[in-house]
Amino acid sequence: MKIELYVLISGRVQGVWFRANTKNKADELGLSGWVKNTIDGKVEAVFEGDEKNIFKMIEWCSKGPSKAKVSKIEIIKKKYSKNYDTFSIIY
Repeated sequence: MKIELYVLISGRVQGVWFRANTKNKADELGLSGWVKNTIDGKVEAVFEGDEKNIFKMIEWCSKGPSKAKVSKIEIIKKKYSKNYDTFSIIY
């Protein structure tokens, strides 16, 4: 089943290659959507794709890259919209 999730990740998640590694993992899992830094020091993302792979992505996001320290993840399930063809980093 295809799903779409909005994710907000808190902790030490900026300046640790979180966005680049998120894109690499999303590409590996065949997901589409986007990731970006927020002005208040968090990382937000939208993931679209196979439910099983999205949950693998969420599991990865709960740890992040080696220098990250994730303290909280907020997840909002959205109506699957198929708005994205690829996964991109928004600057």
